[in-house]
Amino acid sequence: MPKTLIYKFGGASVKDPESLRNLAEILRNRLRNQLVIVVSAMGKTTNGLESILSKKLNGEDYSENSAILKNYHKVVCQDLFPEIHPIFAQLDNLFLQLDNDLEKELSKMNYDEFYDQIVSFGELVSSRIVAEYLCLQNLIVLWQDARSVIHTDSDFRFAKINWEKTRKSCQDKWKPLLDNFPILTQGFIGSDPKGKTTTLGREGSDFTAAILATSLDAGSVTIWKDVPGVLNADPKLFPNTKKFDELGYREAAEMTYFGASVIHPKTIKPLANSGIPLFVKSFLAPEALGTKIHESAAPHQVPTIVLKKDQVLVSFKVTDFTFIEEKHIHRVYEQLQSLKLRVNMLQLSAISISIVIDTQLFKLDQLISKLRDEFEIRYNEGLELLTILHQKEEEIPALLEGYEVLLEQSSRNSFQVVRRKN
Repeated sequence: MPKTLIYKFGGASVKDPESLRNLAEILRNRLRNQLVIVVSAMGKTTNGLESILSKKLNGEDYSENSAILKNYHKVVCQDLFPEIHPIFAQLDNLFLQLDNDLEKELSKMNYDEFYDQIVSFGELVSSRIVAEYLCLQNLIVLWQDARSVIHTDSDFRFAKINWEKTRKSCQDKWKPLLDNFPILTQGFIGSDPKGKTTTLGREGSDFTAAILATSLDAGSVTIWKDVPGVLNADPKLFPNTKKFDELGYREAAEMTYFGASVIHPKTIKPLANSGIPLFVKSFLAPEALGTKIHESAAPHQVPTIVLKKDQVLVSFKVTDFTFIEEKHIHRVYEQLQSLKLRVNMLQLSAISISIVIDTQLFKLDQLISKLRDEFEIRYNEGLELLTILHQKEEEIPALLEGYEVLLEQSSRNSFQVVRRKN
């Protein structure tokens, strides 16, 4: 029996009617039993849902945002489906449920849990639309709810996988179905022991693909992107990028750790542990080879550039004329962990701790309020974190031209700088 294959399609590959037609064409000659298709929310839907949450938290009217989001999905469906198709009733029901959920009470204390219940609608809606459209094209797929097999803890927004329970569910529930039908499901979401929806971290659909691959003993995972494969920089931001034909697991993991957006950071480890190759291919050129990530790839020394925007530099300075000790670092990290804030860069001096974190709604305020009695705290917002792996010294000045440097550090294999435009 052939091994299960996992295909993951991101938001850009399902963003509009033309994209969905293209997805159907990609699957037309590839659809078979033992195939699991994982889809993300359509286009910028997750951003739209986050904007609604932000408005609700601030006590502002979000009804217009909600109407725009519903209309966006409806317009896509009107282009793809006949007027009387059941998808329109399904859409109405899903958005009615979303509106009902949004009317519940939201506070900063329950924000993460509330976030997961709301933002998960993006994947639930898109997967329904994609499944119905494929079936309309005589590409029969079985829609399944990822929450029925992906079991997590209750660490909302960054849920951790219960691997043993997830594997058992995949083997018991989905393995028999795959003998007869390809399955279409959602990325990014799971469920906790009480059945509440959890999410796996922003852009977590890649991770979903890896979870399902290891739990179903898959032969490979393919992530379909709007780029020709894994590049050494974002082609939208940097000219003259180079594509890697292949990468080792370790190299790919290092790139994702520093923020390369082509693959979610948690994706590589489970695949590497199981020896499952990962292909990154272009949905715009599906016959092209893309990039293969696997165990035996030769190492590269090509400079790789990763740029993270919307960064905050926070400095904690001791106020009692002592030097920074382990207890100070522990206190800062303790609060970062409680707020689920990941440090993208850390630098210590004799009297201060400097960290770089992603901008997150109201979290900076909470961090400062928890530590202001112990440190003098200063911060800068709206920054960029530039990381260069396998850097060439002579190429660095051009990347900093026109920028003010707030913090920098380098090692043998990497150079990092926090910068803002002059």
